[in-house]
Amino acid sequence: MEGEVEFIVPGIPKPCKTWYTVFGDLSPKARSRRPLVALHGGPGATHEYLLTLVDLTRAHGIPLVLYDQLGNGRSTHLPEKKGDGAFWSEDLFIAQLEGLLAHLGIQDDYDLYGHSWGGMLGGRYAIRQPPGLKRLILANAPVSMDLWLAAVNRLKTELPFPVQATLDKHETEGTTDSREYQEAIMLFYGRYVCRIEPWPREVAAIFEAMASDPTVYSTMIGPSEFFITGSLKDWSLLGGGRLHKVKAKTLLLNGRYDEAQDSVMCPFFRDIPRIEWHTFKHSSHMPHLEERDEFMKVVSGFLLTDD
Repeated sequence: MEGEVEFIVPGIPKPCKTWYTVFGDLSPKARSRRPLVALHGGPGATHEYLLTLVDLTRAHGIPLVLYDQLGNGRSTHLPEKKGDGAFWSEDLFIAQLEGLLAHLGIQDDYDLYGHSWGGMLGGRYAIRQPPGLKRLILANAPVSMDLWLAAVNRLKTELPFPVQATLDKHETEGTTDSREYQEAIMLFYGRYVCRIEPWPREVAAIFEAMASDPTVYSTMIGPSEFFITGSLKDWSLLGGGRLHKVKAKTLLLNGRYDEAQDSVMCPFFRDIPRIEWHTFKHSSHMPHLEERDEFMKVVSGFLLTDD
């Protein structure tokens, strides 16, 4: 089932829509499993690269909800808001999520899967203790951008020296839009984002989508994963005992070769009261594709085990 739901955005005169798709039956009488809602990464990606999560529906009857965040995919695009960091806020994306949950009638009982930026958003949302959130999966997501930048810049030093020099040159000269810089970035992504060769179509589509409309990614991140100049530059969930507020039972996921290294995830494990952690031995940032069978085994085990 596919659909759209109206999303009223303050300060935007035109109507906005959230596009979504549902696999399985969400009606309480028909379903035997709690629905799983997935938050895609980016920010600026689309839902397609998470379609493998449908394996959970087919094998275990877990209803799955995928959607495109505002500014991305089949949801409303707002290129006029490029560069407006105050507009592209966590509150905006959380309001969109809450509107979708209410529209689907699942706001009182659901699980949440957040990948990368989606995990950052999911972590922030879980801190607010939404009463319907029962289980939380934080996949390949950092707890702070300071830790993220330290990790990815360590990984950057493992690239061949000419590649490092190319990246440094264009970042220093402000020419990160150049083809040479973009090609160098792809060498990093091939090691630490998705190690499947060639990339699956849905992974390539992420970068095509962000190239066709860079509004969200360029505003919130900037030129690349390791040269962050956007509004998320100082983002963090650390401090103030915030993570201790997460009530949902939580699963932490990353890969051995992940740009989301252990160092960027350890504080989640330390501070969230009820949490498990699994690292996939042969994966980077996308174990749901790189080790699909093992991933589904781990995730289904977490979702289906009684408290």
